[in-house]
Amino acid sequence: MDQKILSLATEKTAEKLQEFLQCLKDDELTGLLQKHAVKGKSPGALLKGIFKGSPCSEEAGSLRRLKVYKYCIQLVESGDLHREVASEITGLLMLEAHSLPGSSLVELANGFVDVVREGSLVNGKSLELLPIILTALATKKENLAYGKGELNGEEYKKQLINTLCSSRWDQQFVIQLTSMFRDVPLSIEELEFVVEKVLRLLSKLDLQEIPPLVYQLLLLSSKGSRTKVLEGIIAFFSQMDKSHNEEQCGDDLLDLVTVPSGELRHVEGTIILHIVFAIKLDRDLGRELMKHLKAGQQGDANKTICPFSIALLLSVARIQRFEEQVFDLLKTSILKSFRDLQLLHTSKFLQNLVPQKSCISTMILEVVKNSVHSWDHVTQGLVELGFILMDSYGPKKILGGKTTEASLVPSKTPSQQACRLGANILLETFKIHEMIRKEIVEQVLNRVVSKASSPISHFLDLLSNIIIYAPLVLQSCSSKVTEAFDYLSFLPLHTVQGLLKAVQPLLKVSMSMRDSLILVLRKAMFANHLDARKSAVAGFLLLLKNFKILGSLSSSQCSQSIGATQVQVDVHSRYNSVANEAFCLEILDSLRRCLGQQADVRLMLYEAHLLCCIQHCLAWYRNKVMPEEEEEEEGFQQDLEDMLESITIRMIKSELEDFELDKSADFSQATSVGIKNNIYALLVIGVCEVLIEYNFTIGNFSKNKFEEVLSLFKCYNRLSDILKEKAGKGKSTMVNKTVRSFLSMKFVSALLVALFRDSSQSHEESLSVLRSSNEFMRYAVNVALQKVQQLEETGQVDGPDGQNLDRIFQNLCEITRVLLWRYTSIPTSVEESGKKEKGKTISLLCLEGLQRIFHTVQQFFPSKIHQFLRALDITNEDEEEEDVNITQRATFQIRQFQRSLVNLLSCQDDDFNGKEALLLVTILSSLSKLLDPSSPQLMQMLSWTVKMCKENSLEDASFCKGLMNLLFSLHVLCKSPVSVLRDLSQDIHGQLGDLDQDIEVEKPNHFAMVNLKTAAPTVCLQVLSQAEKVLEEVDWLITKLKGHLGQETLSEEASQEVSLNQTLEKAAILQLGTLLTAFHELVQTALPSGSCVDSLLRNLSKIYTILTALVKYYLQVCRTSGGIPNRMEKLVKLSGSHLTPQCYAFISYVQNIQNESLSVAGEKKKEKTAAVTTAMARVLRETKPIPNLIFAIEQYEKFLIHLSKKSKVNLMQYMKLSTSRDFRINGDILDTALQEQETDEENERMTDQTVASEQRKDDDSQEPAKKKRKKK
Repeated sequence: MDQKILSLATEKTAEKLQEFLQCLKDDELTGLLQKHAVKGKSPGALLKGIFKGSPCSEEAGSLRRLKVYKYCIQLVESGDLHREVASEITGLLMLEAHSLPGSSLVELANGFVDVVREGSLVNGKSLELLPIILTALATKKENLAYGKGELNGEEYKKQLINTLCSSRWDQQFVIQLTSMFRDVPLSIEELEFVVEKVLRLLSKLDLQEIPPLVYQLLLLSSKGSRTKVLEGIIAFFSQMDKSHNEEQCGDDLLDLVTVPSGELRHVEGTIILHIVFAIKLDRDLGRELMKHLKAGQQGDANKTICPFSIALLLSVARIQRFEEQVFDLLKTSILKSFRDLQLLHTSKFLQNLVPQKSCISTMILEVVKNSVHSWDHVTQGLVELGFILMDSYGPKKILGGKTTEASLVPSKTPSQQACRLGANILLETFKIHEMIRKEIVEQVLNRVVSKASSPISHFLDLLSNIIIYAPLVLQSCSSKVTEAFDYLSFLPLHTVQGLLKAVQPLLKVSMSMRDSLILVLRKAMFANHLDARKSAVAGFLLLLKNFKILGSLSSSQCSQSIGATQVQVDVHSRYNSVANEAFCLEILDSLRRCLGQQADVRLMLYEAHLLCCIQHCLAWYRNKVMPEEEEEEEGFQQDLEDMLESITIRMIKSELEDFELDKSADFSQATSVGIKNNIYALLVIGVCEVLIEYNFTIGNFSKNKFEEVLSLFKCYNRLSDILKEKAGKGKSTMVNKTVRSFLSMKFVSALLVALFRDSSQSHEESLSVLRSSNEFMRYAVNVALQKVQQLEETGQVDGPDGQNLDRIFQNLCEITRVLLWRYTSIPTSVEESGKKEKGKTISLLCLEGLQRIFHTVQQFFPSKIHQFLRALDITNEDEEEEDVNITQRATFQIRQFQRSLVNLLSCQDDDFNGKEALLLVTILSSLSKLLDPSSPQLMQMLSWTVKMCKENSLEDASFCKGLMNLLFSLHVLCKSPVSVLRDLSQDIHGQLGDLDQDIEVEKPNHFAMVNLKTAAPTVCLQVLSQAEKVLEEVDWLITKLKGHLGQETLSEEASQEVSLNQTLEKAAILQLGTLLTAFHELVQTALPSGSCVDSLLRNLSKIYTILTALVKYYLQVCRTSGGIPNRMEKLVKLSGSHLTPQCYAFISYVQNIQNESLSVAGEKKKEKTAAVTTAMARVLRETKPIPNLIFAIEQYEKFLIHLSKKSKVNLMQYMKLSTSRDFRINGDILDTALQEQETDEENERMTDQTVASEQRKDDDSQEPAKKKRKKK
């Protein structure tokens, strides 16, 4: 039969073939097909013959074709056929599908849907036919039966796709089904059905099946729905990472079901490569990715920014056309994240409203950690991002040569945090990826050399951290380091010092690098430029400090060590002490040559002070070496001690005239004699200090030695007074107000303990010598202050252990205990009641020292705060109180200073010391930062501060400002300060009076601190500054609300989103309402012209701008869901009745006081032209914010009109249009001025006519009358 079908199919006509096929039963026909297909006997020819004899124009032929199709589909799906045979059959079925009638197509399509729904697919091969069937069905225009109704082909196709996507898909055929839809023409709605279905299935697949499915999704996205595809992929892996991290942090039992970390990272890396490849082929996909991530910034960034999306962006950055966009987006996101966190950390109000999310810096560092799993496509982007952050947000140079940010200060501002993040990215990338290390080091060195004129401390810190981590690894980059050495002569001094300090570990392990540096420094010593020679001296001195000779300990070894991740290198086992001694003698020989150079070069060497070094070496030898050595080797020690003793005697007997440094000496920098005298003065002062420390240390509380110490101090003091006197007369000197002390911090600590805390009877007689001099005790406290200030500014102090932070911390604790005891034992009031002396009292100096120390300890030793506070607790120093936390210890100290402040405020007005009060408030502010924000102790301190502000009516402006700062800093940690701002505004209004002088304002007296002298500008500016911060918070909330509107959420999240939005809306409106009442008081206050008026006008502009933003938000709400809440309507009513009219009245008031100031200045025009110019400039400056305020009000009213139309609520009924919009021109004054001008011009015209008629009678050669009028 099969042969007959094949022979009849070769004939030109198909009648005989049709007749033969009609005679065959269905079983016979399918049997023939099975026989040919299974045995591989060219089933394609048989199928062609059957289709030729089964025309679709006839019903029988159409039915036969349908049966053949069904049976062939079963054959293909069975898996019994060879791949080539199955492909041949499928191809023929595809070719003939378009000729099938609509009903047959519907039946075939339904069959596929049923198979998928039932999960009876065997190999999915037959799915290749489904796209053709659906495509053919969509072209059918006739109506097809569907249930009880009818649908055309396109509608039926849509229904089938909907049914298919609603069905359960077998896990093993998900990829084939997704691939199948690529060949189906889909509408936008249908494509979304498919994409949503596939995205839902991601979580149900095995990890290894996800990359091929994502690949199919990306191919499918070429039809559309690119954003939804990308959003779904990013959301899925964001959740995967989150779950993975939670499981790793959870119970150990979860490890049994956890996806291996390496496997997950490899899958993520593969998918990132798929997406990048797709973006290279489809530029629109890249645009949609950038658009989606940028839109996410406006709302909840954590929904779009995650470790996976960051890694994806960094990979996309390798595509040139997207590189700039990617890094701009990442920079913006990073800075926004840090700003948001800063805003949240400083506001309890926002913390209660918005849940804190993970910081983007944590995510980026997680990407760095994950990149170890063969993410080479991410590594380069990480390096670029790190350098971009450091370049963009590093410290900047400002006027005066200072930098805006110091690397020593912990990162606080968003810019500082972004710069620190860039450094961390580069350091962690350097640790993980060996291939990229050389590039990172090269780029850092290039910036150090090429950007020397700009602040580069952050790059030097990074270089130092890299070298400390791996000095041996960096030997491979030694050529780059030595190349950087060649530029030392051209770099600024501070850059040279920073660079050489950073490379010290390298010099210890690389002799060739050290030799190269020595060669460069020798050349620099004879360079033409002064800075080059200074750099050479600094370099040599730094090398001397870092090499061990004869068993001594170098200062750098106290602060630096080679990382434990590599082989430990002991440089002195390789280069013995003899070699080091020769090396150091060679350096000393080079330094000796600078003694014949300019004063600046010599001064650098003098600052190292040989006598000081000798004294410290002797002290070290006595304490460390001498107990272990025999007495035979003490000859050199005795010689040095005899030398120091001789110098001591000679210095005591000498007079300043012996050094030609008496009061008549020249200290001017304009003459060589003056420069020489300054250098001599510094040397003599230094010698005195070194000898003071030496004699006190060896004196062993001998009265004679302490008398010598006092005599040396008198010499020091005389010269110091002369220098201060010269500086006071305006003569430029090389010294500051206080000369940098040569005393070591350890000695200062011991000296303070002896002077103020030593109660031993055996020491009393000798110490009374020093205690008899208030000047000496004040000097000791001043030096302690200087050391703390030096630590605060440079991160280290002079002298031994000056870079050892542990030793510095111990000395700080001891100094703080002494200063605290001295201040609390002898208050300033008691000390001042005695003998009056010049300068600050010792108690006041102690208090100033405490204020600096509390700030510095929080800055440099945040991890040791508990240890520091425990060291201050003198009463319980012998008891172990491990359970006492930081808050409790800080509270104990706070109460001491609170009592001191209360006692000070209880004094009479004549005895009140404003400086001491301000220092106490500053200390309380510093200590309050140590309190837990959720602790009752913080609430107690807030209550105490509020009480102080309410009960004290001091007229000291600086103290009032400090107390107000403390009040607000505590208030924002507990709740929003808007109610306090309202009360303070009422007090200011009551004290200063109303704009209308005829109105008498009631004085509410909420806070006694607000009085006539402090109300303006002190309290007023504080209130306006805090109000501006509140407005920033409200603006941030409104921006967040707008972002929520723009983001699509899942149905289960929608209700939570609505509830959160309502909470945020209510909070923003209540804040604005309370602020409106505060501004209602201030705009009616007769503020003095100046900063208060200017700041108020700017704040008013800002509140109207934020009100406009809130109105725009509700415009968006009205477009999507519904109307506006009642509280918004009340806010609009409040603004229309309590703010806008008063704003226009305030504008008129400002113009009047400015006109008065101009008229007063005009009367003095003939006497002082400068006064008029100054007055006009001030008026111009103060009137500048007025147009901005008017514009802000008009914009607010404009959008209120739009909102009224959208919401069907007449909001403009509460707004009264003011007639004061001619703020630049006063109509009445203008009319009067014009009339006066017309009268004057008429009089001048009459006079001119008279003069002209008389002159016509004169000679024609005379000058014209018009020019004569100008001369007159």
